[in-house]
Amino acid sequence: MRAESEATNGETPNGVSARALVIGPYLAARGGAVRARDPTARLAEAVGLAQAIDLDVVGQSAIAINDVRPATYLGKGKVEEIAEIVKAKDAALVSMDCQLSPVQQRNLEKAWNAKVIDRTGLILEIFGQRARTKEGALQVELAHLAYQKSRLVRSWTHLERQRGGFGFLGGPGETQIETDRRLIEERMRRIEHDLDKVKRTRALHRKTRRDVPYPVVALVGYTNAGKSTLFNRLTKAEVLAQDMLFATLDPTLRQIKLPHGARILLSDTVGFISDLPTMLVSAFRATLEEVTLADVVLHIRDVSHEDWEAQAQDVEAILVELGLKGKAEGRILEVWNKIDALDLERLSALRLAARGLEPQRRPTLVSALTGQGLDELLARIESTLAAGRVRFELDLDAADGAGLAWLHAHTEVLEREALPQGGVHLVVRVDPERSDGLARRFPQAEVLRETGARHRQAAS
Repeated sequence: MRAESEATNGETPNGVSARALVIGPYLAARGGAVRARDPTARLAEAVGLAQAIDLDVVGQSAIAINDVRPATYLGKGKVEEIAEIVKAKDAALVSMDCQLSPVQQRNLEKAWNAKVIDRTGLILEIFGQRARTKEGALQVELAHLAYQKSRLVRSWTHLERQRGGFGFLGGPGETQIETDRRLIEERMRRIEHDLDKVKRTRALHRKTRRDVPYPVVALVGYTNAGKSTLFNRLTKAEVLAQDMLFATLDPTLRQIKLPHGARILLSDTVGFISDLPTMLVSAFRATLEEVTLADVVLHIRDVSHEDWEAQAQDVEAILVELGLKGKAEGRILEVWNKIDALDLERLSALRLAARGLEPQRRPTLVSALTGQGLDELLARIESTLAAGRVRFELDLDAADGAGLAWLHAHTEVLEREALPQGGVHLVVRVDPERSDGLARRFPQAEVLRETGARHRQAAS
């Protein structure tokens, strides 16, 4: 069972890329209001989305509109004007960079004699192509079914036809649209059940990671901000990193070492985008929980992009929706990426702007492509993780191999020095919730204050 408007995969049945026209109908600012995003940049992004599923973009146009028409979104004159362009360009598909109602989509398809897809549908198609893991495929299918369910009103021309039949085909008198909606809802319930299993598995994995003290550092940012390139540079992994929107969908975890030897888990996540469909945020919530529970969140920003400030606002809006902003301000670090793409004047201005911010809000300027600034970034991650942790010093007998192994497994060993009389002197760092356990196991351990003063921790 599929809707009349089937999935767009960028190719016609004979394997040739579909010829597409990209239209950006953007509401004009009123009353002196500041436009949040530049229409030229918005249209460029819309073209990038179309190209991400291999559509052959044969034309593009940004259109300023004063209001949205209920029947066709655009005014009658613009609909007729675009119809001529579609015919002249021989376009088989028109991508509208907005959210269309089912009625608007149907009316535009009739007027233009071409398939019409809106921004939500296009992003869903991209996600459908890029998901590689079973979890990712389930999340995308759930979002796509939610979208399809809302469009059943336009999916059939025979909705008034009553259909009888046997039990498995639907009860007597059940209409086609009711049957389709019921089948979609049943499939969505099965997917949600499967995703609940995934969520429980992730929770077990997180518990395992908590048992072994590897903090999680998650990368977030606008799509194509360079997250995967940075991930690859830091982890020496080979996650798909291309100059393409939504190159990464499936979350990836890799272990890396910080300057003082501590190990962390770095998590690459799906990129965000303006007007990200609500059903996608909901479907990917299980994956994005990795972000909400991370010890440090790196907000990667592409400073070479002309609309980078508006992109940051879009990312922050999604972080608010996830419940991350506000309660985790101290562990969100900004990373200004792609400084290799800037001229010296712009780079100097950015460095000056960064220095003008208070230390806790100061960004780290890097180039994931060349590696510039990554040492400073790793040191910043390390110092952020260290804040709030407790440092202990203790002496261990040379024969206490089990104790030494426990410390290496459950704490961050900062210093190790052999003692003249035998044994070893250690300085370790541990999460506050682990400090009581350490004190019970090693009564000789003393808390090491930042000033260097020592205080004996009483065994609990």
